[in-house]
Amino acid sequence: MFTRLNGKHRSSKLRSSEATPTRPAPTPVYPFTAIVGQDELKLSLLLCVIDPAIGGVMVMGHRGTGKSTAVRALAALLPPMQRVAGCPYNCDPARPSPDCPHCSVHPPEPDAPGLTEAVPVIDLPLGATEDRVVGSLDVERALVDGVQTFAPGLLARANRGFLYIDEVNLLEDHLVDLLLDVAASGVNVVEREGISIRHPARFVLVGSGNPEEGDLRPQLLDRFGLHARIRTITDIQERVEIVRRRRAYDLEPVHFAQEWEPEQAKLRERLTRAKDNLARIDLTHAAIEAAARLCAALEVDGHRGELTLCRAAVALAALEGRTAAQPQDIAQVATLSLQHRLRKDPLENAGDDERVKRAVREIISKDGIED
Repeated sequence: MFTRLNGKHRSSKLRSSEATPTRPAPTPVYPFTAIVGQDELKLSLLLCVIDPAIGGVMVMGHRGTGKSTAVRALAALLPPMQRVAGCPYNCDPARPSPDCPHCSVHPPEPDAPGLTEAVPVIDLPLGATEDRVVGSLDVERALVDGVQTFAPGLLARANRGFLYIDEVNLLEDHLVDLLLDVAASGVNVVEREGISIRHPARFVLVGSGNPEEGDLRPQLLDRFGLHARIRTITDIQERVEIVRRRRAYDLEPVHFAQEWEPEQAKLRERLTRAKDNLARIDLTHAAIEAAARLCAALEVDGHRGELTLCRAAVALAALEGRTAAQPQDIAQVATLSLQHRLRKDPLENAGDDERVKRAVREIISKDGIED
């Protein structure tokens, strides 16, 4: 009898171990530093990570040029973030947001350990409703418990991370306008269905689209901080290198990621240092004047152009380890900051990027700055 029971016990243990197989390790994301070319896209993303106040990136380019790959690769490159356990808004345990509905009612203990998670990348589906994006009344709790409770949306999940919108030029204008408002303020305000709530929503907004499918209205384009135009690479050697690297990654992703980790670590350290030093970077008068002259010469409407130029120049100086932003920094970020803000001139043969580069040569070079 004992033997039979013992056999049952052993067989049950075997079945239990077989029922819980070891979960395979997740496949590493393609390394950001292994992306070939696309310097405009990579620089734009790096600058917005250093200073989210720049206002996000609009990326226009052909299909298959690595737009979404670059966003996910950069998020994976960043150090894991700490967040308050139970907070649906990803608050930092060291600095909970004063706008957080959860942490203002349940403040985290000073020594309480937070959860360590990867920086979130939230995809906004093309058919997403406004309720799903901003949040709405929790219908289930309202019906079951008779309590009006807020159900956070995609903007809450994107806090302290990335919000990626593919085919943003096909999204409804009012949703794009709403997203840009939240990205600029860092706070989502919801007042509907008897609910009035505000919560932190500071994220890097990245919109992408195919120019063949139309562009955003100028009023919306102007709200994006930077605009990167991605073109299919024509250099044969670079195209060959793209295939080689992608094939190596597909065959042995872990080994490929390990090979690129030294470069990843260097860039990760640069980004961390740049974010820490951002507030200490001096924005020189010469840089501000260069930005103002550029915008005046190009007849840029409003003053978002100067503000974005200066923020991007300061972030660039921080990335390159310098203590002050100079006119040459303005020159380097001018195309990204201004090409989408120019008035359309039917008599102008040159593209918007060429018009900006020409103005940089004519204005900033007069001060002895090399193009």
